[in-house]
Amino acid sequence: MAREIFTEEHEAFRDMVRAFIAKECAPYHEQWEKDGIVSREVWLAAGRAGLLGIDMPEEYGGGGNDDYRYYVVFGEELAKAGIHGPGWAVHNDINGGYFKQLLNEEQKQRWLPGYCSGELISAIAMTEPGAGSDLQGIKTTAVRDGDDYILNGSKTFISNGILADIIVVVAKTDPTAKHKGISLLMVERGMPGFERGRNLEKIGMHAQDTAELSFDNVRVPAKNLLGEEGMGFIYLMQNLARERLSIGATALTAAEDAFEKTLEYCKTRTAFGKPIGSFQNSRFVLAEIKTEITVARAFTDKCILADTTHTLTPDEAAMLKWWNTELLKRVVDRCLQLHGGYGYMTEYPIAKAYQDVRIQTIFGGTTEIMKEIIGRSLGV
Repeated sequence: MAREIFTEEHEAFRDMVRAFIAKECAPYHEQWEKDGIVSREVWLAAGRAGLLGIDMPEEYGGGGNDDYRYYVVFGEELAKAGIHGPGWAVHNDINGGYFKQLLNEEQKQRWLPGYCSGELISAIAMTEPGAGSDLQGIKTTAVRDGDDYILNGSKTFISNGILADIIVVVAKTDPTAKHKGISLLMVERGMPGFERGRNLEKIGMHAQDTAELSFDNVRVPAKNLLGEEGMGFIYLMQNLARERLSIGATALTAAEDAFEKTLEYCKTRTAFGKPIGSFQNSRFVLAEIKTEITVARAFTDKCILADTTHTLTPDEAAMLKWWNTELLKRVVDRCLQLHGGYGYMTEYPIAKAYQDVRIQTIFGGTTEIMKEIIGRSLGV
């Protein structure tokens, strides 16, 4: 089925993104995989190309375009190319929502120009060693002391954690108030007491830096508070739908790409004198995958359009995230099987995909948490 959610402008933007990826990312990604981190130069290149802060006001260096479909196109093309090293989705899709909603004028002037140029790389620090999906269970505290907050605690699994210059940190400013005591603070590179741990070794997505962060009596100026004190949990709930839409949308694109590559392989790889795709089992597996992807595509594009009109609900985003990430996991597993022994060789894209996609059902809220969100929306 032809997709109907994009305009000619979106497709022209897609062509530009493809050219950017071919020039600035694809030639270097293998080295980034070995290094466990990307170069800061690619962030600056993305800034020069206008790919960062597309929805930010032009007076701060942004694109001034609030149409989320441009970020969808960007994410889709990165997924097709297997470029997962630069954490642009965290920067654009996730943090951008907090910055647009919460930054005051002084903060906008201080941070947005660098955010849009790629000079200031951003991250968000929610997860802790003892608190993942349960955000109300975080232990990191920020106690007011005059014009500062004294920040103490630790975070883990933080994407962009090594490279980040500005980090949205979720902390309890009132430990006795449960979710009403959570606030968001911006921690900046170089603040005394702020330390980064090792670049974590992961099963896949090796080019993306993922770090442990620690805060030991870090003095964070009160002017670095995002929004209102005690409103952090509400802000998180308001913005997590966009994060889950981003994950779900790119997961489906990755599934589509795995299928297309496997279909071509099944047409050219022979066994017993004929293409393996001609065997009934192979045809049936390919038919199942194609059907599941096509059905998921209809719901995904409907969710993308709903987001552009600000009508996407948290439970719909949870459905999308759950369904598409689990679908991606199943698709890649079946596609690898169709590759036979070659599917286990990392020189084949399907083997790399098998490593890289496993995290999709975990980050941004596990599949189990997505089901809980959906279930609660049903009143049960």
